[in-house]
Amino acid sequence: MTRDVHREITPLAPEDSFLVFDRIKDDFDFPIHFHPEYELNFILNGRGVRRVIGDSLEEIENIELVLVGPNLQHGWELYNCTNDKIHEITIQFHDDLFDNRLLSRRIMKPIKDMFERSAHGILFSEKIANEIKPKILQLSKIDSIDYFLELISILHDLATSRNQRLLSTYTSNNKDFENSEQIRIIYDYVQENYHNKISLAEISELVNMSQVSFNRFIKKRTGKTFIEYVNDTRIGYAARWLIEKELSVAEIAFKCGFNNIANFNRVFKKNKNCTPSQYREEFRGIKRVL
Repeated sequence: MTRDVHREITPLAPEDSFLVFDRIKDDFDFPIHFHPEYELNFILNGRGVRRVIGDSLEEIENIELVLVGPNLQHGWELYNCTNDKIHEITIQFHDDLFDNRLLSRRIMKPIKDMFERSAHGILFSEKIANEIKPKILQLSKIDSIDYFLELISILHDLATSRNQRLLSTYTSNNKDFENSEQIRIIYDYVQENYHNKISLAEISELVNMSQVSFNRFIKKRTGKTFIEYVNDTRIGYAARWLIEKELSVAEIAFKCGFNNIANFNRVFKKNKNCTPSQYREEFRGIKRVL
């Protein structure tokens, strides 16, 4: 089966450390995607949902807990699940939240080893998922440094648990996405200027390319046109602010660099498969920690 795989730009901003989505929903279709952040995904009442991690396709049980490493393709499909009120908690954190010097400490070795294994995706046992369940259910209710300490506690419990299973036979082939100096220059510039108009001429000049060469380069490296790449960044910030702030949809659209509300609504719906208002309602209850 041929699948479209999307490089997702998450709502996790560079200055953030981590976030947690905590939601209950009936529809459970997530397109296959990848991103440079780690993702810990906990699902309750999801028997029959199909999990896709790399080349692994499996129907899940009623409770499951999976750690997905950076840039590994993953997604979930409703598939044979007929349950209502599927409870999904997703924790995302930057791949450099724990730097190499910290991970080299003896006490952190189990977590370091687990992060390395997560390049294949790790399915934890039903036993440990049930043991960790109370901690994970409390995450969206915790704030500040307490969340960070609880996250380390959860990661350590998972890292030292028995009966972990690697899911994908291959690791990510998307690792070089962030490793190009030109991509980093583009990324940094867009992050700093997404709220302004960014012309193809100025971004091409920034990386010393002609506009034609730049178009080919960005399409090859991201699978998107430059306009699509910029709009993905803008929509990432818009999604974050819809969750966090009490601004109107129009205010958020203009703050994110859209000068036309109709265009913002169209791009947002194409990107998120729902309107901005629907997204805000769907994700009520998210907890973000800066």
